[in-house]
Amino acid sequence: MSFSKRLSRHVAKGAAIRTGLELVALSGAAQLFPSVAERGLIFTLHHVRPRGSARFRPNALLEITPEFLAETIAFCRQRGLTPVPLAALPGLLADTADTRRFVCFTLDDGYRDNAEFAQPVFRRFEVPFTVFVTGGFIERTRTIWWETVEAVLREVPSFAFDFGEGVEQVRTAGMLAKFDAFQRLCRFVATCDEDEAVARIDRLAVAHGIDPVGIVDRLVMAEPELRRLVQDPLATLGAHTLNHLNLKRLPPERLAAEIAGSAAKVVELTGQPPVAFCYPYGGKAAAGEREYAAAAAHGFRVAVTTKPGVLSEKRLRAPTALPRVSLNGLYQKRRYVAALASGIPFKLLG
Repeated sequence: MSFSKRLSRHVAKGAAIRTGLELVALSGAAQLFPSVAERGLIFTLHHVRPRGSARFRPNALLEITPEFLAETIAFCRQRGLTPVPLAALPGLLADTADTRRFVCFTLDDGYRDNAEFAQPVFRRFEVPFTVFVTGGFIERTRTIWWETVEAVLREVPSFAFDFGEGVEQVRTAGMLAKFDAFQRLCRFVATCDEDEAVARIDRLAVAHGIDPVGIVDRLVMAEPELRRLVQDPLATLGAHTLNHLNLKRLPPERLAAEIAGSAAKVVELTGQPPVAFCYPYGGKAAAGEREYAAAAAHGFRVAVTTKPGVLSEKRLRAPTALPRVSLNGLYQKRRYVAALASGIPFKLLG
């Protein structure tokens, strides 16, 4: 596919999502059909921090501002959603006498800004939250390839890379070219051996004077910080594998090791086995029935995907395959949260 076609498809997708959210928000359908929202929702967050000033921010969808988080919590309270810990959710949904609607807040990857900027907001509103941690990020043995790629592309006007058909020179002098290169590298990670792909991206970064481990050290909480975090009764740690790999692409032995190893890391940090698990990437290409069964077999009572959807009693049939709603940094408007919380966009898609 040519660069222009890839760009057109990306722009069209973003416009379609924004248009759909606007239509749901402006139609008042959430008020007309409140039952569609069912029993509530689980939010997915990553970074929570002040808005950056860099022009090239391909990972901007993974970050929201503290102000938007506060606005979202206030909205949920106004809509009658009760904030609860993720670990308590299956039991609450199973109680037929409890008709409340619930909301859970989850944050993936254990970023330092979760403690610096998100935790004060959660404390102010007395909202419980779960941080899913990756062992390799904590120990600095695994790098965050999407952050590494952003750092490289922000700095270099071109780079040499072998995408599978020999080394080629990729020009990234313009903003559109940078975004295109970012998407190509994302597809490379998704289609090649992930360990090798991450290693090659790390080598690319080092060749251009960028330290991939330094990026992890700057962004992710280390063990002492995580131990302090869980002293807050509102905070819980969940497991997010050892190396943040697409579990669906792993052989059974590696799958088991990634899940069990991440659970052991949480025990090391907290003294308690984790109740909740989060699948890296979490979409249909990264988690399926085998992975859901593996999470249950390792003792997790609840596990979350990134498959979009709201909560219902029928979700109890698969508590290790719960959907979530992304607080997307590209759509930081109250009316978009209202549209998503209504459940209507997911009904239209499903």
